[in-house]
Amino acid sequence: MLQLTDLHLTFNPGMPTEVQALRGVSLDIAQGEFVTVIGSNGAGKSTLLSAIVGTVRPDRGSILLGTEDVTGWPAARRARHVAHVFQEPRLGTCGSLSIEENLALAARRGQSRGLGLAVTGGRQRRHFADLLARLGLGLENRMAAPIGTLSGGQRQAVSLLMATLASMKILVLDEHTAALDPGAAAKVLELSAEIARSERLTTLMVTHSMRDALAYGHRTIMMDRGRIVLDIKGGERGKLDIPDLLDLFGKATGRTADDDQLMLA
Repeated sequence: MLQLTDLHLTFNPGMPTEVQALRGVSLDIAQGEFVTVIGSNGAGKSTLLSAIVGTVRPDRGSILLGTEDVTGWPAARRARHVAHVFQEPRLGTCGSLSIEENLALAARRGQSRGLGLAVTGGRQRRHFADLLARLGLGLENRMAAPIGTLSGGQRQAVSLLMATLASMKILVLDEHTAALDPGAAAKVLELSAEIARSERLTTLMVTHSMRDALAYGHRTIMMDRGRIVLDIKGGERGKLDIPDLLDLFGKATGRTADDDQLMLA
């Protein structure tokens, strides 16, 4: 489904602020696979997702989505196939528009958009209400409310729904619970897993939590200094706990990861 081959990306090349964000990243992800991505700050996690979404372009290497080479596609063109949920709940939504209007615009991702085109009437409204009811937050009764009036957890739950309204192949979750309180984060994580499972979405989720990285999905990769240093799945992954993961990181990098680098909880 998604094949990354030898991705390299350097920011500010030749300058004192040069950063080698990706250094030869290769990754092959199967249809419907849920991959969690973990690593310290600056490891390259978010840059990797940005390369997949299309907001940055690698200096070299290739990105294949199915049989199509999308390496040179801009983010707007990839939006038909790749959905992105951001860390900050306010991003990806328009606070002054209603919940319904935000959903209507999301349903036309990758097409010509505008409220005149997006909002189509009662049938669509009922469809949105049914989808919102599945979230279990009572938002189906508040569809006319500006989305900016929702709590962070509610808004992020709607963002998840918006990301999956249009037909797509890849769901990208970039630390999408980091700005939420623990209760809201747990709810959004469960919704993420449920939506990915029910829609059979190929999913990549960046997280700082090693516990969440092992608890969700089918596969965990760990990045360090722009490289993938661990790739664990199947039975091997199921047997691991946090100390095991830290030990594997140390063996792979020759360094010790501490609380300042990775969140353990």
